[in-house]
Amino acid sequence: MAKTKTAYVCTECGADYSKWQGQCTACQAWNTLTEMRLGATEKSAAAKPRFDGYAGKTSGRVQSLSEVNLAEMPRMSTGSNELDRVLGGGLVQGSAVLMGGHPGAGKSTLLLQIMCYLAEKMPALYITGEESLQQVAMRAHRLGLKADQLKMLSETSVESITQVASELQPKVIVIDSIQVMHMAEISSAPGSVAQVRESAADLTRYAKQTGTVLFLVGHVTKDGSLAGPKVLEHMIDCSLQLEGSSDSRFRTLRSHKNRFGAVNELGVFAMLETGLKEVKNPSSIFLNRGEKPSPGSVVMVVWEGTRPLLVEIQALVDESHMNNPRRVAVGLEANRLAMLLAVLHRHGGMHMGDQDVFVNVVGGVKVLETSADLALLLAVVSSYRDRALPQDLMVFGEVGLSGEIRPVPNGQERIREAAKHGFTRAIVPKGNAPKEKIPGLEVVGVSRLEEALDAI
Repeated sequence: MAKTKTAYVCTECGADYSKWQGQCTACQAWNTLTEMRLGATEKSAAAKPRFDGYAGKTSGRVQSLSEVNLAEMPRMSTGSNELDRVLGGGLVQGSAVLMGGHPGAGKSTLLLQIMCYLAEKMPALYITGEESLQQVAMRAHRLGLKADQLKMLSETSVESITQVASELQPKVIVIDSIQVMHMAEISSAPGSVAQVRESAADLTRYAKQTGTVLFLVGHVTKDGSLAGPKVLEHMIDCSLQLEGSSDSRFRTLRSHKNRFGAVNELGVFAMLETGLKEVKNPSSIFLNRGEKPSPGSVVMVVWEGTRPLLVEIQALVDESHMNNPRRVAVGLEANRLAMLLAVLHRHGGMHMGDQDVFVNVVGGVKVLETSADLALLLAVVSSYRDRALPQDLMVFGEVGLSGEIRPVPNGQERIREAAKHGFTRAIVPKGNAPKEKIPGLEVVGVSRLEEALDAI
């Protein structure tokens, strides 16, 4: 009888070791190594055939790159334009989609709405491992969904799920959630690294062999990262994150990985009594400004995936009573705030070494691109001088360390989005200034920080 091999895998980063140790040397986390048996897993994986594409054929013939079929994969609409946008145009046959989010964010609600819509057009199977069938049925009734065509199954065994799926042959499957699934050949408890990894691998293998669309629901940890091994993100084709605070009715769906579309695409939903409804004009919910202009507020245009988004950035500059003035950034990178304040001192002549600086992006949006640099500095100057900027002003641009204003990608689309929402003046990098005049919008192109300060 062959000896069963064991390994110790970190639950935070997925690194494996031959023996147990207190700290993971890869991510420096303590007490995160769990035992994983490799004997049964390797044997079962070797017995299963390899798949080729999404047709389920065994791969054995070597092809040149020019011989590969370049036919575009057909897309299936989910019934939600915002979700289709985040997915890159719709669902792809044989794709595995991982949807994560905090408890109560609306993952199960959104997937139940999608499955009830798809069940009217094709066979669909919803598998719940955490809730009972009665709970799911009560939610569908409360949301007013058509649930007569959707097939339901309450099961946590992966072997039983693949057997039932082979008999029903659904086109779309939802697993809610992957953390409670288990395989009989793995000795560890459900939710462990070994169970989550092998369950996801087996379900993904089935989806690609049969051309079935697979949705996996994943939990998140306290710091907001996906629970379970990091290798889970490498198995799937698309990773979605549903975000939203409990005191807000708006939810944002962002793609962190997508093999069939753009990354960092953003979809906005509103949580209503009838479920999650898409927001067709996301810029409108982030521009609920006061009637009177206030110092430290300006509107900028960020690029989210394939579309522009208008958001408001606020700054508050106040005299500090501590030896080390505070630099707080919400929705922006704190290190970049400190760097831009140094640029403002050197090339704008404004010393803020004795001032507390607080900046915030309204609506909970996280801005990671550099196009917000100029808007951030102008908002800081407005608060520092206690003079309000016009409410019909829009600003974007990257600020360099030498004080130059650099152009940003998709500048023309950003300007048109501002004109569409009624803005009459824009301060943009000179490289992004349009050659033809836009009706109703005065565009001021600047190349230095001094010119931007003179423009306001």
